[in-house]
Amino acid sequence: WDERVSARFRRNLQPTLTYWSVFFSFGLCIAFLGPTLLDLRCQTQSSLSQITWVFFSQQFCLLLGSCLGGVFKRTLAQSLFALFASSLAISLVFAIIPLCHNVVVLAVVMAVAGLAMGCIDTISNMQLVKIYQKDSAIFLQALHFFVGFGALLSPLIADPFLSDTNCILSNSTANASSNLPHIRKSLVPHHPGNLSHYDLPMKGMVVTRVSYAFWIMALINLPVPIAVFFLLYKERMVPCVNGSSHPLLSADELAMEARPAEKDDLTATAQRPRAAGGHDDLFSCCQSKNFRGASYTYFAVHITGALVLFMTDGIVGEYSGFVYSYAVEEPLSVEHRVAGYLPSLFWGFITLGRLISIPVSYRMKPATMVFINVVGVLITFLLLLIFSYSVIFLFVGTASLGLFLSSTFPSMLAYTEDILQYKGCATTVLVTGAGIGEMVLQLLVGSIIHDQGSYSFLVCGMIFGGLAFTFYALLLFFHRMYPKPSSDVDEASPDKPAVPDDTGQYQR
Repeated sequence: WDERVSARFRRNLQPTLTYWSVFFSFGLCIAFLGPTLLDLRCQTQSSLSQITWVFFSQQFCLLLGSCLGGVFKRTLAQSLFALFASSLAISLVFAIIPLCHNVVVLAVVMAVAGLAMGCIDTISNMQLVKIYQKDSAIFLQALHFFVGFGALLSPLIADPFLSDTNCILSNSTANASSNLPHIRKSLVPHHPGNLSHYDLPMKGMVVTRVSYAFWIMALINLPVPIAVFFLLYKERMVPCVNGSSHPLLSADELAMEARPAEKDDLTATAQRPRAAGGHDDLFSCCQSKNFRGASYTYFAVHITGALVLFMTDGIVGEYSGFVYSYAVEEPLSVEHRVAGYLPSLFWGFITLGRLISIPVSYRMKPATMVFINVVGVLITFLLLLIFSYSVIFLFVGTASLGLFLSSTFPSMLAYTEDILQYKGCATTVLVTGAGIGEMVLQLLVGSIIHDQGSYSFLVCGMIFGGLAFTFYALLLFFHRMYPKPSSDVDEASPDKPAVPDDTGQYQR
């Protein structure tokens, strides 16, 4: 790092580490449901078709939370209180899940977890962009490494406590237990798949130790809300603490400290109403006042950026959800135990790719990284189609796909925010687009595979990869057409350059 970025990181060390840790909570919560779902089915004594509604409950509320998260981003105090409540809610959810003996109650609890995860997703991304702005790419890569780390850790914690046989003891237990390895791998990491043809007992003695896994995860996550509380305390935002505070400094703090004479002018500029709206929730972004004076390229950058992530995050969801089912079907007919490693391999290389992307993003522009990612995804799916009869290449292709998809979201976020000079609604729109893509494409691919067979799994991936590349090409075109920052741009226009917000402080 050069000294400027290092000094900025040191100055914002506590908030940066706090946002990273909160994203660890997000990852911990997103990946536990698949492996533990069969034990939760036993705990609630429900059918497979009933328990898989818990997936929908979590995913839908995660999307809703992403849309509504911007409501809490307008001041630092609101953001930190929302993150504290969300991270604490995740610990409480882990602690409460073992007490849920009804599938409806479990679905409601997972809906609360989904809302908390959605708020975390939107707020953490936005706050890092606000702090580092043009230097945010490397810190966003680190942020998304932590979600991958959490997503890898929670299944490992759960694994020793999962039932080896059917956890409801009845006369049909022996027959049902032979299907458990297949069913369990079909649920990794967080997609229900097509399980309607499996019949498992619903009545009998419940024998499961999965409660211990949830209590361990609750304890592991507990330091996260404590870290957010300490940040609130440091900023003197805890209600019982009186007195003023020194607010967190933003991206241009160092330059402003070097030019103290300009501080008053910048502060006065920041206190004027901002017609561009910037970084509001999805509904505020859609208000007509934010469109006043905006060119068509302003909307095009938002839309094409969201569509790229709609496709790439959709690929992450559909591939991780159905690669096991694809592998065990003909023509590959991989043994169930071996095929079970594929989702873990995919998520492992996503996490590895995010770790590698941290230093790479410091040397490479976000636009270049996204280009490499979408081209890599397209080529990988093409080769998977060509070598569709090779089990070895399926494993190689799964690892390759994880690497190329790993840094797409943070790189795209940094790139689009940079185009819009941090004054549009890019983060809110992109997070929402990615969430919709993951949910919609999973459902779409699941229905296509059911009707057309397993080979359509790769064909769908190839189509989605091609669409992601097309939308990215359009984004590059609109970037070239987007108005360049200039001093005479109307201050009320969304196309104006980012006049600080770089005031050295967050608006309270």
